[in-house]
Amino acid sequence: MLSPSARGHLAMLTFSALVAGSFSLGALAAPHVSPAALTVARFALAGALVGTAAALTTGLPRSAWAAPWRYLVLGGLLAAYFVLMFEGLRTAAAVPAAAVFTLTPVMAAGFGWLVLRQRTTLRMALALLVGALGALWVIFRADLGLLMAFHIGRGEAIYFVGCIAHAIYAPMVPRLNRGEPAVVFTTGMMAAGFVLLVLWGWRDVAETDWAALPGIVWVCLVYVAVAASAMTFVLLQYAALRLPAAKVMAYTYLVPSWVILWEIALGHGAPPPAVLGGVVLTALALALLLKDETRLQGARERKTA
Repeated sequence: MLSPSARGHLAMLTFSALVAGSFSLGALAAPHVSPAALTVARFALAGALVGTAAALTTGLPRSAWAAPWRYLVLGGLLAAYFVLMFEGLRTAAAVPAAAVFTLTPVMAAGFGWLVLRQRTTLRMALALLVGALGALWVIFRADLGLLMAFHIGRGEAIYFVGCIAHAIYAPMVPRLNRGEPAVVFTTGMMAAGFVLLVLWGWRDVAETDWAALPGIVWVCLVYVAVAASAMTFVLLQYAALRLPAAKVMAYTYLVPSWVILWEIALGHGAPPPAVLGGVVLTALALALLLKDETRLQGARERKTA
């Protein structure tokens, strides 16, 4: 039987694969619909699905709605991430934006210490560094010229602020959770996030001709709402209650590698063989993270007792 920590890792492995699909499908749908309209619809559908699942399983007890400001904080963080991501991508190219995203685990480690006093051991720090190098290797397709050409523009700076919100989200989940099941907690967060997103993007929603949208937009919407929102938000909540923030966010390093598999599956071709070196580095980083921290810490405490 898997330990709580192992289940948390499995949840984040699934999370990274599902998130990667939204990049490939989102690139196909982006030219046809406003990011604001798509994001509002995404939260509406995903929230309805998660809320229904919660009502049919654990239920939605009145006690779960105590201190509703908690859901506004978490929903606001995720809403800010998506808003700033789309705003940044209006001017930022995909490659440097993806490179900015790989900074999230390192920032999550810092916020994990500030919010929860979670310590990052030397081995975890090494894993974060190796994972970041592997992700950058994949993102820049083993091309040193692309890496050297990287520069920070306005779009990248805007998206970086969004990534800060994403990094804060991981340690804030266990900080604000009061024992609510992940599916119930996610329902509250998504409801709050939907309200905030509507306040931001209502005009785009009203101006979108939904009946005239091509099929790829609806395929993308269903996928990002069900797989890349409803399922991943629950997985992220589940893992954040069982793993340190740095370990939770470290799985973002796998996203570029999963995107490669998605692109191959969609017939967009495979990257150069040299890129596989980055995949190996991300696998090495995860192997370092999978080692049981709790057992080692317990041994140190017994030794000093």
